[in-house]
Amino acid sequence: MDFLRIEEVSKNVVGGIALQKTSLLIHQFQKIALVGETGSGKSTLLKIIGGYMSPDTGMAYFQEKKVWGPNEQLIPGHPGIAYLSQHFELRNNYYVHEILEYATKVSEEEAKKIFAICQIDYLLKRKTDQLSGGERQRISLARLLVGAPKLLLLDEPFSNLDMTHKSIIKKVIHDICDELNITCMLVSHDPVDVLSWADEIFVLQAGRIVQKGVAEEIYNHPINEYVAGLFGAYNVIKSDSIAIKKAWKLMKAKDQVIIRPENILLSKNKKSAITGIIKKISFCGHYSSIEVETEEQDLLVYENISMLKIGAEVFLIRG
Repeated sequence: MDFLRIEEVSKNVVGGIALQKTSLLIHQFQKIALVGETGSGKSTLLKIIGGYMSPDTGMAYFQEKKVWGPNEQLIPGHPGIAYLSQHFELRNNYYVHEILEYATKVSEEEAKKIFAICQIDYLLKRKTDQLSGGERQRISLARLLVGAPKLLLLDEPFSNLDMTHKSIIKKVIHDICDELNITCMLVSHDPVDVLSWADEIFVLQAGRIVQKGVAEEIYNHPINEYVAGLFGAYNVIKSDSIAIKKAWKLMKAKDQVIIRPENILLSKNKKSAITGIIKKISFCGHYSSIEVETEEQDLLVYENISMLKIGAEVFLIRG
């Protein structure tokens, strides 16, 4: 039995197409990330999956049953699917334990485990108007989980958080998937946050999926510059950079080749190397970002060598 199947769903909005005809299949217990720039269609797809938006064409099926949207049913949502939006809300002037008790469908022992995973044990006796944004988010998440969903949808859970609360919610989401054995789909406009988490990543551009795969494949072999740019800095070896392509054995590759800065290394000898001059060095903590000028094009290199100087000659090899 298919756990979640999406068949050619699409959505038009004022001014254009939010989501082109899209199909995908998700297996139970997977960790799935939907990534892309703002307006790429990822949140639209998530809302359709959760039953909070009706598609113009196609259908979502959860455990072989249709997911109806607000055009087909009065109360949006689907039993078994929990959706945490970017604008999570809690009723004001309620105690946290009251909010959670009203939603609980699991045993007391299971509820305690969820509270611990969400790191809200110490908040149960507080009122909802005494909480920070990060605390409200984790309580909203716990409220969904005590409803015993089989699929958890998270829309931009890392946005609008300071570094401390962002670190906490990342750990919480990791623990939810590892300890509660729940299938999870997560939307992020900052895909670096999902590289270490997702079993599979779907990249959306202009309302359609342009690449899918495991994190290593998406990061190291992006299909185009759009995908490459989502996950960090990159070099494009131009089609007319013949010396570089020959030295690094890239002649059989397509016209342009994308290489990450950490995959270009400094070498002490000229064999299979490109000679360049250091133009700029930027300290970035555990590594330095180094701009190197070669005869054919500038290249960006990440290295942790400390004794480098602007103007120095270096030899570059492909890592």
